[in-house]
Amino acid sequence: MRLSGKKALVTGSSRGIGREIALRFAREGADVAVNYRGHAEEAEAVARAIEGVGRRAVILRADVSRTGDCERLVAEAWQALGSLDILVNNAGMEVQAPFEAVTEADFDRVIGTNLKGTFFVSQAVVRRWLKHERPGRIVNISSVHEELSFPGHAAYCAAKGGVRMLTRDLAVELGGRGIAVNAIAPGAIETDINRDVTADPKGRAQLLARIPLQRLGQPGDVAAIALFLASDEAAYVTGSTYFVDGGMTWFHQE
Repeated sequence: MRLSGKKALVTGSSRGIGREIALRFAREGADVAVNYRGHAEEAEAVARAIEGVGRRAVILRADVSRTGDCERLVAEAWQALGSLDILVNNAGMEVQAPFEAVTEADFDRVIGTNLKGTFFVSQAVVRRWLKHERPGRIVNISSVHEELSFPGHAAYCAAKGGVRMLTRDLAVELGGRGIAVNAIAPGAIETDINRDVTADPKGRAQLLARIPLQRLGQPGDVAAIALFLASDEAAYVTGSTYFVDGGMTWFHQE
């Protein structure tokens, strides 16, 4: 097992991509702290599944857009599991609105969850790794929209662009301390966040027409890359973003 004996915190892991990452890590030998904000029953189901494969699970409620919650989340995960080896910053959300209609509250919610949370959860974990002189792995779940424009989602694009540069900066700053930082940029993955588009036959067909592999991604497609980046197989990988999008980002047709 590639993560035997490791301990991981996966933010936003009650559903979707985060859920699949947490389960994949557990199947590969890791104990996992399952974080949720508003879906307690789903988080409990993930924890039961983790325990079902013989690993430890702890369920922790926290809103990563709040810095106090970020620190508390990491402190509780560290205490419950004994330490942490891996952090996956997966928690994310978006608000659709024309640029001229975006409110300050919308902006704060999107930036807070996607970028601020990634920053301060990482900071809380890194402080402990440095204090205890431990190496570590951070995997940030970004989006193809760190590269691609997405009209109606300006704040989301700004947040994910920030995650791209944060990943690169931390990789350089922390590499000498044994801490690797990488990102995954998913494309159209079949999760709740994309349900409005994927459930509509016309919208789904239009989306598939922009994906060279001609299918939507599954959470497991992202979890497979997260597992690689968290494992010793990626020992010489840092500062990179892996696009898991079926080729959508670089698709162009005259």
